[in-house]
Amino acid sequence: MKLKHIIIAFLLLLLTACGSKEEGSNEKESFAQLTVALWSQPITESVNLLVDDEKGFFKEKGIDLKVIPGAGGGDAIKNILSGQADIAFTDPGSLYFALDKGEKLKVIYNIYPQNVFNIVALKESGIEKPEDLKGKTIGVYSLTSGTRQNLLILLHQVGLTEDDVKIVETGISNFAPLIQGQVDATAATDTGLYLAKQKGLGDVNIIEVRDYLNIPSDVFVVTEKTYEEKKEELKRFVAAYRESAQWMLENPEEAAKLAKEFAIDGKDENINLEIIKLRNASSVSEDTEIKGLGAIDADVLQKGADTYQQLGLVNNQLDMSQVVTEEFLEVEQ
Repeated sequence: MKLKHIIIAFLLLLLTACGSKEEGSNEKESFAQLTVALWSQPITESVNLLVDDEKGFFKEKGIDLKVIPGAGGGDAIKNILSGQADIAFTDPGSLYFALDKGEKLKVIYNIYPQNVFNIVALKESGIEKPEDLKGKTIGVYSLTSGTRQNLLILLHQVGLTEDDVKIVETGISNFAPLIQGQVDATAATDTGLYLAKQKGLGDVNIIEVRDYLNIPSDVFVVTEKTYEEKKEELKRFVAAYRESAQWMLENPEEAAKLAKEFAIDGKDENINLEIIKLRNASSVSEDTEIKGLGAIDADVLQKGADTYQQLGLVNNQLDMSQVVTEEFLEVEQ
């Protein structure tokens, strides 16, 4: 009799274990797998996307998140068009170029509503406003970079064109030519300027592009196919990303510490902290105060698209009202 009881107990234990295993498997299968294509390598400023194993922002929303690196905003869009990713972390310029070629895309979230590009000149140059750039030599990362595009936007806002200046490629180490006098000014970003100051850049005058046309720096973009087929998953993604961005706003020190482990450029915690503070500042705006993080101003994106057409960067008139959707921003934060 004892042996019979032991066998029954063993069988019940075996069934329970199998049931638990199957339940765990089903639970894993219920997770939505989403891949985000970055414009860059996994760097400090996007650390909130990199720490889900630690913080669980996306797991808690039922998302199994994967992040893949890129080499520019155009690369991020190529990754969603090829099916390598679901969501592109990209810039408006790359978005406009893709739309101009006829790609069907949707903007679902405004990552950085503030334009982070600038023009930097040494104090002694006397360059203080965009009009002072006429006849000057200006460095850009590359002729296909956001630095050049935003320089052209700035010039356009004050009635100047590319023909009124001399633009030269300086690479990402663009502050060395400025210090050495090879260029009169250089186009950069807020983080690039901060890092240059850490390396000894002296007193400079800074012209902020956002003071003339505040096009967002980065947005989340999906294909129309993904938008139609994965609405529930995208809704959960936006809710999770909002929480992760809010965490970074409220806990920059913790984010800076985690960047040491998860970001390829995160060796110095103090530098991490300053970069995160800059990105936190660029993630908020008057619109986000009203509508919450990620709020999209379609009119500003339209002004950007119109400016790109006027500059000859795109050929077609783009209708951003057909591209922007705020439906996922209605999710409770």
